[in-house]
Amino acid sequence: MNLLHRPRYHFQPLANWMNDPNGLIQWKGRYHLFYQHSPHDPSGGQAMHWGHAVSQDLVHWTHLPIALAPKPGGPDKDGCWTGCAVDDNGTPTLVYTGVRPQVQCVATSSDDLVTWQKHPANPVIESPPEDLDVTGFRDPYVWKEGQTWYTVIGSGIKGVGGAALLYRSPDLIRWDYVQPICVGREAETGHMWECPNFFSLDDRKVLVVSTRRKALYFIGSYASYSYTPEVGGIIDSGGSFYAPQVLIDDRGRRIMWGWLWEDRSKEEQLAAGWAGVMSLPRILSIHADGTLAQEPAPELGILRREHHNWEDLELCSDSRVLDQVRSDCLEIVATFDPGDARALGLKVRCSPGEEEETLIVYDRANQCMVVDRERSSLSSGVTLDLRQAPLALDEGESLQLHVFVDASVVEVFANRRTCFASRIYPSRADSLGVAFFAQGGTARLRSLDIWEMESIWR
Repeated sequence: MNLLHRPRYHFQPLANWMNDPNGLIQWKGRYHLFYQHSPHDPSGGQAMHWGHAVSQDLVHWTHLPIALAPKPGGPDKDGCWTGCAVDDNGTPTLVYTGVRPQVQCVATSSDDLVTWQKHPANPVIESPPEDLDVTGFRDPYVWKEGQTWYTVIGSGIKGVGGAALLYRSPDLIRWDYVQPICVGREAETGHMWECPNFFSLDDRKVLVVSTRRKALYFIGSYASYSYTPEVGGIIDSGGSFYAPQVLIDDRGRRIMWGWLWEDRSKEEQLAAGWAGVMSLPRILSIHADGTLAQEPAPELGILRREHHNWEDLELCSDSRVLDQVRSDCLEIVATFDPGDARALGLKVRCSPGEEEETLIVYDRANQCMVVDRERSSLSSGVTLDLRQAPLALDEGESLQLHVFVDASVVEVFANRRTCFASRIYPSRADSLGVAFFAQGGTARLRSLDIWEMESIWR
């Protein structure tokens, strides 16, 4: 196995393919993370299983046996696709999609989520509604109101747009179709909505869907089985974040993980022997303006080791390399006063001669954040591009960057308003440098804290 680009504090299986987070649940104080997994194939070509891991602290994980595997001749014979986990009066229960055709299935556990028994009534939902011409029918997300269970299932109506279809049940086995809870416009939000999540957050209702290689959120109101979006946006602009799932923990926090796919060729994935990484856990809230706020879980601080600090430095039209820091496994917290600089920010994974570097840039002139991967690697088999998202700072507002660098992963949180999860693959062993810079004027670095991070694998 090639470990050159393998992250050390982002979760992933021991080897081979991983994609969507599934079945997120906290059970008896421990966090359980299930995920789409091809246990013998780094290309994802094998029928999907559910991998499984557990954590006491949201950071360190222990691998557990495969939770779900396709059953020959069963409704999930060609794959156990994405779904969720719920507590059914003390019985852990998974609701998931079997494929070819796409149907919904149930499995339960009697030994605290280690082994799973598929229900004899599977599939519990055999087909989409007869009166809809759908583009897909998968990825159930289940919740309970009173004594009634509800699920939204990812779908789309041909010629109209993506849709989340609402069902209800008294027992998770007998389901009745209600109606589409929300339908999008194909030109705006795609023809198919995958991996819907529907939940309450700060007294609002949030719908999350994945479509067109990005994850979207909507914040709005819900009444009479109909959801009305009022505010929406892209969850992550880094180009690698997809199919997020959200759980609520015993502290009332909504915590989200997403799948970070590879941005390198299939040949490089096969050579590496692994593909797919989970994002860091993110805590969700709602800003005063009604938009979604995301920040890294504070538990990640237990991984911090050697600390470096700088205070109150002027930035001119040049970059300053931090000679004390050379690592591909870092957490960075920086606060800038933009001054009159046209652009400013950080460089990570820099080679000494700047042949390779990834830039995290606040473009003050255009009021946007940019992750510049155009020189992130000398390899021809990886994606090299610019990723950007709007960020307008208020008068006198500082730029606050919280950055995690982990081998081939860069996650950026800017002012809790804009997020980027991007994949980079430097080819040089010495692409380990960090620098800060300003362009077209002067700015001030109020504070910069960098921690070298340890692995989550004990």
